[in-house]
Amino acid sequence: MRIVLLGPPGAGKGTQAKKLAAKLGLSHISTGDLLRQNVARQSDLGKEAKDYMNKGLLVPDALVTRMLTERFGEPDVKKGFILDGYPRNIKQAVTLDEVLKGMSMPIDLVFDLACSEEVIIQRLSGRLVCRKCGANFHRTNMPPAKEGICDNCGGELYQRADDNVETIKKRILVYKDEVSALIEYYQKNKLLKRVNSDGAADEVLEEMVRLVSNGENDPLKI
Repeated sequence: MRIVLLGPPGAGKGTQAKKLAAKLGLSHISTGDLLRQNVARQSDLGKEAKDYMNKGLLVPDALVTRMLTERFGEPDVKKGFILDGYPRNIKQAVTLDEVLKGMSMPIDLVFDLACSEEVIIQRLSGRLVCRKCGANFHRTNMPPAKEGICDNCGGELYQRADDNVETIKKRILVYKDEVSALIEYYQKNKLLKRVNSDGAADEVLEEMVRLVSNGENDPLKI
């Protein structure tokens, strides 16, 4: 089973990707984590990516694709994967399909985690991130055991500069503009299942597992 997770910022893609991968026994592939891992271990791809990052530039799609292709070739991915953070637009989706087709590993299912603006703002405006390991917490929904300290590594927790209401609203508009064609692309390919992610994380996970298990055909199931 090969699954792609889509959703606006604050929909819980990272959290749900990890939980769904563990539940189904699949590998979790986050493009953000993949990029950081390559940079940290100073792989050839990581060094190339760091050059762009040091210049304040976005890492090119072609380079991300090479990292993903390399990751898809690793043994643990043969059983399937949950892809989080990619694709973000039609061009990336087509490239992803081409890469996976060449490896006889087509996408089986795409989840669109639909989330209301009110919930997104509440989640992101209270989000806390660990400077050391990147783990996420929330001031009210998921507070750390000790204020300002990461439960996982003891690192300092901080609030991202873009996690304010005005910026969050702009990010939602940008996402909607970028993703509309992508959603249509996966609808046409009969791969899309929409899940309401406004609720508790465990409820959202249960719904996704149910849809995978039942193999429902309604691409716009809410």
